Amino acid sequence: MSKQALILIDIQNDYFPGGKWPLDGVEAAADNAARLLAAARERGDLVVHVRHEFAGADAPFFAPGSPGAEIHPKVAPAAGEPVVLKHQVNSFRDTNLKQVLDQHSIATLTIAGSMSHMCIDAAARAAADFGYEVKVAHDACATLALDFSGRQVAARDVHGSAMAALAFAYANVAGTDELLKG
Repeated sequence: MSKQALILIDIQNDYFPGGKWPLDGVEAAADNAARLLAAARERGDLVVHVRHEFAGADAPFFAPGSPGAEIHPKVAPAAGEPVVLKHQVNSFRDTNLKQVLDQHSIATLTIAGSMSHMCIDAAARAAADFGYEVKVAHDACATLALDFSGRQVAARDVHGSAMAALAFAYANVAGTDELLKG
């Protein structure tokens, strides 16, 4: 088996149009994640799906057991693909993600999903700290606009800042086409 894995993080219904917390560019990001998923399956790479649920039903999104907390059909898990449930921003925190990767002797991770500045950032940094070679598919990630000090920061700027920081010291940040080439 390959020593690389694809980790798809929080590509869940609430982040899509009609959901409780829609992200900018989420459809295009999910389409690219689906391309990465198809290629990983074809190569026989480990595919790990991570999904987030908040602790209570009053959550702003990803309420336990809700349709919004389900993984989006564009990247639905296949039989036998691990699904890691998390309750924190970092996919490694209080989950079995590292154990799953270690059981398969994984050395290289490709990460895609949402949100760029939160869960993708946290997982990529943690993975690098654990010693994995980390790749982030920047065009298979999505986020939203944020407010900071009374100023609106556009989603593309939030995303760009997150990707630039990861590329500086934590990951090879590349587009889906580049990652699919090798």
